[in-house]
Amino acid sequence: MASNSQPKTIAPVNSATSQPSVCDYEGSSYRTDFWTQDRAYEDAVERIALKAMLPAAGQRLIEIGAGFGRLADLYAGYDQVILFDYSRSMLREARARWGETAPAGRPRYIYVAGDFNALPFVNGLFDTVTMVRVIHHAPDAPHVLKAIGEIMAPGGTFVLEFANKRHLKAIARWLLRRQKWNPFDPKPYEFVELNFDFHPRWMETRLRQAGFTVQARRSVSHFRLGLLKRRVPARYLVKLDSLVQPTGRWWQLTPSVFVKSQIMDAKPTPEEGAFFRCPACYSADLAERPDALACQACQRVWPIRDGLYDFKEPR
Repeated sequence: MASNSQPKTIAPVNSATSQPSVCDYEGSSYRTDFWTQDRAYEDAVERIALKAMLPAAGQRLIEIGAGFGRLADLYAGYDQVILFDYSRSMLREARARWGETAPAGRPRYIYVAGDFNALPFVNGLFDTVTMVRVIHHAPDAPHVLKAIGEIMAPGGTFVLEFANKRHLKAIARWLLRRQKWNPFDPKPYEFVELNFDFHPRWMETRLRQAGFTVQARRSVSHFRLGLLKRRVPARYLVKLDSLVQPTGRWWQLTPSVFVKSQIMDAKPTPEEGAFFRCPACYSADLAERPDALACQACQRVWPIRDGLYDFKEPR
């Protein structure tokens, strides 16, 4: 669950959960081949937007689609940070980078491999959720948003980034008849398999249907053009982008949009010590062994290996 610009495999339907296929970056060189290739501008402006929307401190945060932990340093104010991704190899990179705890002991990091279509966490667990460069891989985005709302505590904050279908470059191409698809059509557009662009109005409607109240918007990557990036130093583009990001509250015409939402749906407080649930049957009755979590309801066994809780497939 990373960027749509990297080679990937399309993992088949999970036989344990019967969920849709997902993008699998297992073994990819995403960090070295993508983020070290002239992406300083994109990285910086996304950090500015996320930091502006993220509560500075909290108890428990999960980043869905955390990859190699690119953004983990922004979560220093949290007691516990869960880095969740479909790729085990990405999470191993994140663990090698961040370890089990920060130098001061806070936050504590937990690494979990699994499918965002079947999140392996009890309801009401997280006060903050982030999801950056990920939902464009979701063929059923409304299902994913609903599932995220379920694992959030009432009043929790959700910061979502999505690939915008209605951006200026796409509008210009359409007006010049250089592309067939209409950027003003609210329906998601799948430009390659399992890579979707979303209309801002469509996405906000799905957030509301999932129980979220939109609080803020930021338009990001205004200057994501090869010519500009080659001619203008990144620090200047970053400064300009930071100044105009707040215009996203009125219009969203950039390739990337950040939305901050809050969920207020009432739900039971998780029982003391409750954390994981079986992604196949959703039972929270999991017996922890040194090397696995065993579901007492459906008898599936989920491995713990290399410091990762692995919910991709049962052992």
